[in-house]
Formats: sequence, structure tokens, C-alpha cells
Amino acid sequence: MAAPAPVLSHDTIIQDSWSRCRAFGLNHQSAPAFDQLPADGIAQLLESQHSLVQTTHQEVLPYYENILSNSNCLIMLADNQGQVLTSWGTQRFIEPSLTRGFSAGASWMERCSGTNAIGTALACEQAVHIEHDEHFLKANRFMTGSAAPIFDAERKVIAVLDVSSDSYLPPSHTLGMVKMMSQTVENRLILNLFHGQHFQLTFNTGLNNLDSQWAGLLIFDETGQVLSANRRADNLLGISLSRVSVESLFKVSLLELLNQPEGLPFALQASGRNRFQCLLKRPKQVSIQARLFSEAKSAQPAATMPATISLSTLHFGDSRVEKAVRQAERLLEKDIPLLIHGETGVGKEVFVKALHQASSRSKQPFIAVNCAAIPAELVESELFGYEKGAFTGANQKGSIGLIRKADKGTLFLDEIGDMPLPTQARLLRVLQERCVQPVGSSELFPVDIRIISATNRSLREQVQLGRFREDLYYRIGGLTLELPPLRERTDKQALFKRLWEQHREPSQWAGLSREVMELFGRHPWPGNLRQVSSVMQVALAMAEEQPVRPEHLPDDFFVDLEMEPVDSPEPLAVDLNDAEDLNRLLQAAGGNISHLARRLGVSRNTLYKRLRQAD
Repeated sequence: MAAPAPVLSHDTIIQDSWSRCRAFGLNHQSAPAFDQLPADGIAQLLESQHSLVQTTHQEVLPYYENILSNSNCLIMLADNQGQVLTSWGTQRFIEPSLTRGFSAGASWMERCSGTNAIGTALACEQAVHIEHDEHFLKANRFMTGSAAPIFDAERKVIAVLDVSSDSYLPPSHTLGMVKMMSQTVENRLILNLFHGQHFQLTFNTGLNNLDSQWAGLLIFDETGQVLSANRRADNLLGISLSRVSVESLFKVSLLELLNQPEGLPFALQASGRNRFQCLLKRPKQVSIQARLFSEAKSAQPAATMPATISLSTLHFGDSRVEKAVRQAERLLEKDIPLLIHGETGVGKEVFVKALHQASSRSKQPFIAVNCAAIPAELVESELFGYEKGAFTGANQKGSIGLIRKADKGTLFLDEIGDMPLPTQARLLRVLQERCVQPVGSSELFPVDIRIISATNRSLREQVQLGRFREDLYYRIGGLTLELPPLRERTDKQALFKRLWEQHREPSQWAGLSREVMELFGRHPWPGNLRQVSSVMQVALAMAEEQPVRPEHLPDDFFVDLEMEPVDSPEPLAVDLNDAEDLNRLLQAAGGNISHLARRLGVSRNTLYKRLRQAD
């Protein structure tokens, strides 16, 4: 896969394009040439690109029908030579003398059509928005357009999608839409290429955006070799994914990853500190009948978990969590905003849901918004809504937005520190006036909402760095509640048992072994409660009806438990089947399984199994 080109600023893109146009011998008065193909050439072109056109038309555009609702909007698909393949929408806004430029076979490369969305996107290999007066040729200045290149599985540009109109197109929103459309096409092309023959891993920053086209997508084989990935995966992981092993991307063994249950979200930690929610899809194959387990006579049914989480179940004796709960309870019916601060994975959303359920608004909507998950170009229209026909992509009926959807209920703004500054200014106005003004509208709509925000950053530091508005910080932070990381909580043991109860199957009643509880107690849990849930699900899947023991835990669980290695010039020569020798060496190592495993040259899990068999 080719490395991505460096991202250029908008001004640089336009300046470079105009320089190329002059080098091509064009001037502002030049007429677009379009270099139209002959009839037989058009037929050959469309035949060669049939799969791309069909994929876009049948598998992508149905999800973006609202774009076509704008009567002055035209979507064009062109190949990597800027030649139009097909279009959807209306051509009524097109200047009559230029209609041939919007039919199949017409070229929009800069050398013949000057600066334009299609040709310039191909030249710089990134999404662009071209305003009326930014077109180099005056003949093209009747329209504006946004375009984004489409890359194949090898990261080569194969096509470009364009949205054009003669009316004003807000650059941010239109760019956001065309980027999402091109990403959707790329995803479908990758999936269609491999036809479900290999493992598919979808991942994103949270559960609420895991099934979106904006999620990372990896295709890998049974050896763990990454065969293909979309560009979003590159961005999330921060590296190029060309010819890498999936084990080098995440802190997980290949066996453990392949053993994840299909269709059930699970968490993975990347090689850095980022953690992602993931879904695994296995290659298509003949389905295997699930094993049937006879009911054990002594089996005890799993306790029925409550449909909602109450405030009283958020802590099991930890004083800091109990203090946060008590403070939040006192403000339950007060119009005082709350700011929840804590590391990623400490349970901020669970805490806020419990507050909502305990309040008089419990029967009203609870709307959770991950401010870091919504593309920056779309965040304002998603939050505040928009008037019908306000911009390209605007639904004919408009959209009320997430804030108005939360009317009479609770609006939870998670990761608010990642909200763009312009959106912060609009949010501040909503909080001050308790009214929402949709994009493209002059009308104000009153809202009655309880706002609770959360962040894993220090907003004070963000204010000092100029990345967060000071007035908004004081508006949302009426009371700041701190949720401690799991490693600092004093009620960990009860929490572990609670999570075991939550994730076990009815037939799994044997519980957690003493060794596992001891390991859980020593673990630093950098991913907090989210990490515990992931580890617990894997361990229960491995243990089946047995008690959960150390050998059932995923390998990456032990990484943070590793101690400094002790120099051992020669590995110990010991019969691993000799239970007496193994126990003697373990006692000599002070019970340190990791240290003894290194001395013996075996994995921790192997050593655990040998010791278990010896008992």
C-alpha cells in the first residue's frame, strides 16, 4: 500500500493549482476543453469501470439519498484521469454552453478545465472544496464543488466523487459529506475484493460509532498478515499499514484475537495508549453447530441484571466514588451543570446514565454525544440541526439535531474537550439563551435540557493553550466530579465479582479463582473498567464451565504485570512434568510466575497449566 501524501492547506492547494494552470498555458479567459472521448471510447471506459459505478450506485448512494433532495445538486463520479463516468441529480443549474462537460467521457483534468474540484482533488490527492472565484477559468465560476479521491486496496487513486451546485455550498459540511461518501465507496470496494475470504476487524473510538463508515477496517489472514485496510485505519492507528502483522498493531496475541466472539464488541489496546472498540468477522464458511451442554445439577442460574444501573450500584465502598455519587445526588434536580473528569474507561457514561435514571427526567430522552467521534465538518449540523435545503446534503425535511432531541431530557457531551472552537461558541449561546438556532435558519427553538459534560483532559490546560473557550469552561463546570482510575479504587474486588456476574453465562457458576483475584488486584488496569470487561469476556470464553484461572487470561493482560528481568545466563533445565521440582522453583522465585517462566524459557500460560495439572 502506498504511503499517503502530505496534507496541504486550502490556500496552498489553490495557489499550486493556479500555478499549474498557467504552466499549462491557460488564462482566465480560456474555454474549458473537456477533451471529450468519442462514442466507442466512452463505451470502453464505462465497461472498464462497470464494477466501480455499480458499487457506488447500488451500495453507497442509497445511504446518501438526502444529498439528492437538493434540487440544485449534482453528484459526479470520475475515474483517475478525471473522465466523467456517470452522475446523479440535476443538471439544470449548468450553463448551456458547458453541458458536454457533465456527460460521460468529459475530462476535468486541470490541463484542459483549469482549477476545479475533480481535477484539483486528483492533482493533490486529497479532498478539496472550490468556491466560485477559485476556479481558474472564469467560464467555470458559475458553480462551487467539493470532491474527494477514492483509493483502492493498494492506496492508489482510482476515482473521485464530486458534489457540485450553482448555489453556495458550506465548505465544512460539504467536504464532510463527500469524504464520508468516498470512504464508504472505499470500504465497499475492499470488502467486495476479498469476498469474505479473510478475517475482518472493524474498530473505532467508541461503541456508538463502531458500525459507521468512519470506522477503521482491517482485512487480515489466518497468519495475522494485514492484507488491506482503509485510510481511516491508518489515521486511527497513526501508522501506515502496509505489510504489517495485526499483532504488531494491538497488544494482543493472534490466537486471542481469533478467539474473540463474532458480533460482540470487545476492546483492544493499540501499541500506543489508545484503546478501541472492535468487532471481528470471520471468513465465510460452513456454520458449525454450537455444542450442547447438559444442565449441571448443581448449576446456579446467573442473577438477573437490572435493566438500568442505579446510583447505589456505582460503588462498593470506594470513598471517592461514593463522594461523587453523593454530590451528584444533591444536584440531581438543580439547574447546575456537571463536568465529569476521569481517565478513559472509568465509566463516565455509565455514571451519567445512572444520574439520568435517578432524576425526574428519567422518562425523557437521554442523548449521548461523543464529541471526538463526529467528523469536525459535521458536528454543528449534527448538534444544532439544520433547515431544509440549508446546504448540499440537507434533508428535505431538515433535521432537529441532537440538542433538540434531548428536549425535556439529558444531553451528555462526552469528550467535550475535542469539540471544535466554532462549535463551542454556538454551544455557549445555547446554554445562555436555552434556545437552538439550526444551521441555515433564523428561527430560535427553546429547549429544556440538563447538560452533563465529560472529559479525560484537563480543560484548564486546554483553556490556557487556547483550545477551549474559558467562558464555556465556567458555564459547563458548575460542579466538577472526579472519577478515580480503577487502580486507585478500594472496592476493586467487589467490582471484579460484579463484572464476572454481568458477563458470565447461566452455566458458568464456578467463579474466579484465588490466583486470578490476586492478579486482578495487582494489575494497574490502564484501560480501567473497559479493560476489565474485555479481559473478563475473553477469560470466560476460554474457561467455559471451569473456574477462571490465570491460563484463561489473555496474554496482553500480563504485559503490565511484568517485573524487571533478572539476569539468568543459562535457562533452567527442568522436567516440566516434575510437579515437585516446579513447586520448589516457584517457592524459590517468591511465587513470581513471570520470573520463573522466563528462567524456564516457557510462556506464563504453559507454566500455569503445568502447575495446575500437578495439583
